[in-house]
Amino acid sequence: MPMSDSHLSRAEARGVRHARELEGHLTWLETFSGTALGVLAVASGIYTYLGVSSLLDENGAMSVFAAIAYSTAVSVGIFVFWSYLMRLFPAVRTARARAGLLTAMGAGSLAIVAMSSWLNAAALAGSAAVEQHLAETVQDYQQSLERAHEIALSAQGLERDVARTRQSFEDLSEQEAAGSLSGLAGRGAVFRVLRQKAAELQALETQIASQTPLVESAFVEGNTILSRMRALTVEPGNVEARSVEFSEAAVRLQGLITQLRQLSVAPLVERAAQDLAASVVLPELDSSTAQGRSDQAATITSVLEVLGQRATTLERAAQNVQSMQSPIEVTYTPVSSADAVILYARNFVPSWAGAIAIDLLPAVLVFILAITHGAIRQGREGAGIEDTLTLAELRAAVTALREVESEMAMAKQDKPDTPEITPLKDKSA
Repeated sequence: MPMSDSHLSRAEARGVRHARELEGHLTWLETFSGTALGVLAVASGIYTYLGVSSLLDENGAMSVFAAIAYSTAVSVGIFVFWSYLMRLFPAVRTARARAGLLTAMGAGSLAIVAMSSWLNAAALAGSAAVEQHLAETVQDYQQSLERAHEIALSAQGLERDVARTRQSFEDLSEQEAAGSLSGLAGRGAVFRVLRQKAAELQALETQIASQTPLVESAFVEGNTILSRMRALTVEPGNVEARSVEFSEAAVRLQGLITQLRQLSVAPLVERAAQDLAASVVLPELDSSTAQGRSDQAATITSVLEVLGQRATTLERAAQNVQSMQSPIEVTYTPVSSADAVILYARNFVPSWAGAIAIDLLPAVLVFILAITHGAIRQGREGAGIEDTLTLAELRAAVTALREVESEMAMAKQDKPDTPEITPLKDKSA
């Protein structure tokens, strides 16, 4: 049993020595912890000032004052918040108190991120985020331009279908002129019907062909504007000035995309195909005999059937072009650096991590202090007060005791002498 008590005493002594060692380290660390926390708070305030400045539309004295006031409030708030936690959290001992302070720490951290960290991220990566927005917009405009050009080219491809249909009617008219259709050679009623439709298709073919240079010109000009917009995304200089020129180029490009969509001749070909069979002016049968006129009528009926089939084929081709997926509607919307950082946050994870870390790094110090204070309390657990006193504390206690004794002695000397009262003796004795 005495050996057990001796072993326990040695364990307690080691715990006390360990606690004193930790206290010495904490004493040294406290000499600059406040300064370090102040530097972090000021640094966060500076980046917050830069982020706020990017949000303000004006650059006057009032705007500068507002940005300074906001950033100063952020710095003071961060310093005070973490100072409270660095002092109070390690000192509490109950689980309920620590849970309450952890909840307060979580709420305060969210508030710091909301009022400071996103602005810090805007200051760190705001320009890059705006450039990312410009690059994404260029890609959208490029896809829209290429899609509009593809649809326009597909519509221009209907020219071959129209030409093939026109050529078939011209061949039939030549056969009729030679007498191979109705049996009546010459340029009679059947010939005139065939030539009438061939002329309509020729006019449509000419109109389609006239659109080709316009389509190519619009596409070339659109690519030129796109090249300039790509250059604006990577040029050095203030991104806000580049955004203004980018916006002007985007407006011109959107107009060209709209022009390409209007140059599509598919609706025109569809309407022409519908009118091809519906609007037939039947000429007067000019055969001199009843049998000849009957043959002409039968041939015209057959021609109208063929005309309807060709018109249906041409209409379907035009509808297929119109059913192609339309180009996406792209509208460039200028964004501030702070909004761009949030919009493209996934592309700037390191900047976000740095912006949040500079504000929430003191949380690590809070937990370090809490663990250290817990180790100190554990090391002193079970030891008496006389065992926990350091030599300096013992000297201070002895000095204080001597001062108390000295003051008591002086007070006794200053007290006036009083006559000594002797007890009366018993006479009987």
